[in-house]
Amino acid sequence: MSSVPPLRLTPVEDPPALHARAMDNLRFIRETMERAGSFTAVSGWAMCATGGLALVAALVAEFDANSPRWLAAWMGALVGSVAISVWATVRKARRAGMPLLSGPGRKFVLAFSPPMLVGALLTVVLVRSGQAALLPGTWLLLYGTAVLAAGAFSVRVVPAMGGCFFLLGAAALFAPPQVAHVLMLLGFAGLHVGFGIAIARSHGG
Repeated sequence: MSSVPPLRLTPVEDPPALHARAMDNLRFIRETMERAGSFTAVSGWAMCATGGLALVAALVAEFDANSPRWLAAWMGALVGSVAISVWATVRKARRAGMPLLSGPGRKFVLAFSPPMLVGALLTVVLVRSGQAALLPGTWLLLYGTAVLAAGAFSVRVVPAMGGCFFLLGAAALFAPPQVAHVLMLLGFAGLHVGFGIAIARSHGG
C-alpha cells in the first residue's frame, strides 16, 4: 500500500513585507519618471558666473537707473550672462546625452521665454517713459516668474530660486530706488552664486 507524501505548504510572505516591497517599487518608478521628465542641464557654474557679472555691473554702474551708464552696465551683464549660460547649458546637456529641443528641454525653454520677452518689452517702455527706476523690481519679478515657470520641468532647487527672485522683485517694486538697487544686487549676484553652487554640487556642474 503506497503512502501519500506529506503535503508541503509554501510559506506565505508576510503582508507587511509585501506592502514594503510594493512601496519601494512605486518609489523607484516615481523617481525614475521624475528624472526622465526633468531638465537637469541647468548649469550651476554658469549661474555663478552670472552672479559675478552682476557684481561687476553694480560696481561700474551709477545708482541712477535713468543714467545711460547704469543701463549700459546692466545690459552688458545681461548679454554676457546669456552667452555663458547658453554655452554652459549646451555643453552640460551634450555631456549628459540630453536633447535640448525636445522633451523636458523644450518645455523648459518654452516656459522660460515668455516672461523674459515681456521683460525686454517693458524695459524699452520704461526707459522711453523715464520710469527706469522701476526696472530693478520689474527685472527681478519677471526673471523670478520665468525661473518658476521653467523650474516646473527641472530639479526642485530651480523653482526654489525662482521663488526667491519673485519675492525680491515684489519687494523692490515698492522700495525706494536705493533699496531696490541693493535688492537687485542681492538677487542677480547673491542668489545666482548661492543657488549656482548648490546646483553644481548636487547636479553635475
